[in-house]
Amino acid sequence: MFGGVKVTWLGHGTFLFETPEGKKILVDPWLQGNPSCPEEFYDLEVDAMLITHGHNDHIGDIFTAHERCNGPIVGIFDLTSWLGTKGVPEDKLVGMNIGGRLKLNDLKIEVTMTQAVHSSSFNDNGEIVYLGQPAGFVISFSNGKKFYMAGDTALFGDMALIAEMEQPHVAILPIGDFFTMDPQQAAYACKLLNVEHVIPGHFATFPLLTGTPKALSEELERIGVTTHVVTAEVGQVLGD
Repeated sequence: MFGGVKVTWLGHGTFLFETPEGKKILVDPWLQGNPSCPEEFYDLEVDAMLITHGHNDHIGDIFTAHERCNGPIVGIFDLTSWLGTKGVPEDKLVGMNIGGRLKLNDLKIEVTMTQAVHSSSFNDNGEIVYLGQPAGFVISFSNGKKFYMAGDTALFGDMALIAEMEQPHVAILPIGDFFTMDPQQAAYACKLLNVEHVIPGHFATFPLLTGTPKALSEELERIGVTTHVVTAEVGQVLGD
């Protein structure tokens, strides 16, 4: 389906990519603290991490997971700078900013950081620490496939520019509502992005997150968008 790229949903907004070369890239390390994450992934070893923003439900396990990451940990500059003060080795941290491109030659991928409409902060022992703007990523693999990892975001019109400039084949979009897009907004995001496939995330973790893949499929049909919804069970590998 994805030309050799494999994708595993680990619950909520956490996803694991495996490149055609067998390298593992974890997006948003919320593992042991994640009520949806299967236990066999708690001690996951990876070759890189991408972090979309600083909320606990996206970086809650970074403080131990970094020890099992053999390569770069990429995020927006404000966030990576703060992580460097909290024990994450600075030689692993790669701080970039929205609009930037990063080639990770050892992994045979290129990463483009995109905007996201959300917030980003961390409760550090009762103090709310601002951690820069939230972000998304377009990940380009050696087989030519491009995945848009939206992170936590609302719908925004410049998704059309992401489509025009980056031409992603697959979007991973939040659909849960309340904190992010709901299925209706996600369907319009698919229309703007013009992607072949969409993988829903950030739903069903908590009762507040009421969006469902079925509702997304219904909204896509209603507005006449042919993007195919690829629904993953937690822990299921897509793209075999």
